[in-house]
Amino acid sequence: MGKVIVVGAGPAGMIAAGKAAENGNEVHIFERNSIVGKKIYITGKGRCNVTNDSDVENFINNIPNNPYFLYSALYGFTSEDTIRFFNSLGVETKVERGNRVFPVSDKAADIAKALEKYLRKNKVNIHLNSRVESLIIKENKACGIKLANGKEYFSDAVIVTTGGLSYPGTGSTGDGYKFAKDCGHTVTKLMPSLVPLRAEEKWCADIMGLSLKNVAITVKDEKGKKIYEDFGEMLFTHFGVSGPVILSASCHLTNLGHQKAMLYIDVKPALDFKALDLRILRDFEKFINKNFINSLDELLPKKLIPVIVNLSGIDQYKKVHDITKEERKRLCGLIKALPVTITGDYGFGQAVITRGGVDIDEINPSTMESKIIKGLYFAGEIIDCDAYTGGYNLQIAFSTGFAAGNNVCMEE
Repeated sequence: MGKVIVVGAGPAGMIAAGKAAENGNEVHIFERNSIVGKKIYITGKGRCNVTNDSDVENFINNIPNNPYFLYSALYGFTSEDTIRFFNSLGVETKVERGNRVFPVSDKAADIAKALEKYLRKNKVNIHLNSRVESLIIKENKACGIKLANGKEYFSDAVIVTTGGLSYPGTGSTGDGYKFAKDCGHTVTKLMPSLVPLRAEEKWCADIMGLSLKNVAITVKDEKGKKIYEDFGEMLFTHFGVSGPVILSASCHLTNLGHQKAMLYIDVKPALDFKALDLRILRDFEKFINKNFINSLDELLPKKLIPVIVNLSGIDQYKKVHDITKEERKRLCGLIKALPVTITGDYGFGQAVITRGGVDIDEINPSTMESKIIKGLYFAGEIIDCDAYTGGYNLQIAFSTGFAAGNNVCMEE
């Protein structure tokens, strides 16, 4: 057993610190903010999607970036373990659509406070308002930290859990990447991920706030190659699109550079083209003497109707009984593949997570220890692994944090 320093009191850092202390180490956690778990308070729109109640194989399928590196960590601390962990700390949980796990209270603060309780229960020394400036490395071994105020603290091992670059207002300013580089580690290209997307179409702003549930999306690159498809919920914003399926799609758009991508929204995925055409025919028969603009109320959300009508090229005041078969087919095609031109993303300021980080080839996947510097560990978002929405990223933080905390200062 020995003395352990953890840099960053986010989800990965608190699990790592608590576990290391539980194993008998003297643990000190350093946090630049005035509270621990600051980012947790805003996750899941303040509700905190703690994990996903599914097996490891499902997790692997929902991690597009370096999933197999996480096998050992995810099996070492599963989503079931996470649920049991928070239950033991007095936080009741519930499972919602898509196996997403939330606290019954719908309060992210309960998760942050439970993790703080875990630290205090295991007598972790918490240092707030303490920004770490650099790591102290001697003879290829991590042996402490230097704070921004010049003060030095020495230890037998250091666990870096400083997060990424997303939501910089919570203190995620990429300090850990600098620490890693200074130690000789490779840091892969850093990009915003799980981030709202910007669109070329001005009509997105006209229907800002409209949420579409149970839609299917397909994303293609400029050459028409399919990049991603998904089913679920999305939202129109002042500058483009957001919502769960859009955030997950953004994971696949980070390498587009200046290229544009095309998003196609199937507003009625439960109906194939033929069934949709028959449905529209029935509505047209029902509203046979109405203007086209007034014939879609039972088929589409009210806010979306003017957009569809305009894009269809059919005169809004045309009587339904005068609409041709060709025009009707065009309408069907639009509803089955409403096109949105993606021009970019909202950047790190609105990204849920960071894609990229410390190269996984330089980290032991079983222990999270650096293969370059002895006694140096990484956990959480700082590692080059990221997942879709649904509780997967927080579970990665918990699993890698647990692996680091459980293996630090253990006798070989």
